[in-house]
Amino acid sequence: MEITIPAKRISKRGLKVWRMMGVIFSLIAWAIAIGVGVAAYFLDWPVWIVVVTGLLALIETVSAVWIIPSIRWKRWRYEVNEHELELQHGVIFVHRTLVPMVRVQHVDTSQGPLLKKYDLATVSISTAATTHEIPAVDVGEAEELRRLISALARVAKDDV
Repeated sequence: MEITIPAKRISKRGLKVWRMMGVIFSLIAWAIAIGVGVAAYFLDWPVWIVVVTGLLALIETVSAVWIIPSIRWKRWRYEVNEHELELQHGVIFVHRTLVPMVRVQHVDTSQGPLLKKYDLATVSISTAATTHEIPAVDVGEAEELRRLISALARVAKDDV
């Protein structure tokens, strides 16, 4: 039995957004590392504490800015067909989800400041149990997805 993966990918510009978010989180890690360094200076802590904190901040920066966004972008895929929405995502563990169209209650699009800067949006698909998201989709494609999924969900409910 051959496993097929969803065909559609999110926008390559989503990688830039995730990297910028990684930079923001890394700034927090570096602020903590600097705080530990200052505390170590005034409280006469051992030097190894400062070195370990700096190394952890460096590892966090490399992973949050380069490694995790790249893997996340490569793994994020989706596909919409008449009966279901298929999602695949994950960094360490790959999650595959099938959302039956008959279960879809409503579909939204949203943009934060970073997504807006890169002309991207997130599509949220709500069911009675949970909400699924397709992140970093071109705005035009996000609107098209919203309309398509809503129409398919209506048709699926009418057929039941």
